[in-house]
Amino acid sequence: MNEPVLKIAGLRRSFEQGGARIDVLRGIDLDVAPGEIVALLGPSGSGKSTLLQAAGLLEGGFDGQISIAGERVEALDNAGRTRVRRDRLGFVYQFHHLMPDFSALENVQLPGMVAGRSTADARARAAELLNSLGLGERLTHRPSQLSGGEQQRVAVARALANRPVLVLADEPTGNLDEATAAKVLAQFLALVRGQGSAALVATHNVALAAAMDRVVTLHEGRIAG
Repeated sequence: MNEPVLKIAGLRRSFEQGGARIDVLRGIDLDVAPGEIVALLGPSGSGKSTLLQAAGLLEGGFDGQISIAGERVEALDNAGRTRVRRDRLGFVYQFHHLMPDFSALENVQLPGMVAGRSTADARARAAELLNSLGLGERLTHRPSQLSGGEQQRVAVARALANRPVLVLADEPTGNLDEATAAKVLAQFLALVRGQGSAALVATHNVALAAAMDRVVTLHEGRIAG
């Protein structure tokens, strides 16, 4: 059996607020297999974003174990965390966070250049991804010249630029209308499956979650069921 791309064991996260302790994650155990797309379903406040931030090495202060592609990562220093995020992870957020002064092509080629690839290679990979998402005629457009759905497709391409083993997506279509959301999600899933990546996708939308391989429900900081 293949080793999980993501393995989380006993993950806990608490905050102090107004002298009171707030338990956000209360002992999460979760595996994501290679190539598997898992929906993390739950209402606002259930801990979905905190879980993704921990898995993406974007937030500290938690207890528990996290392994990515077989490497224990929860105790890595800043340089180690940066290396894992760069080489193994891709991120898609509800808001695209594109660089406004860069074209769609430049936004997507940047991760490859940060990873040490040549400008030509990074540019070719970016063009390939954007073309596969139907944005071949929008390569030189800046984010302000793109629709909301087009901007989010650029963000999807950027997340996949370095062929990550795991994509973490936090409400990736939550800022789009229903029809556009369904289209962007379908393209996202097809692209992730096509390159063999795994994905953990946080959403509160039951219909969108049903399109994924498996649904994990988070309730009050615990996995339900």
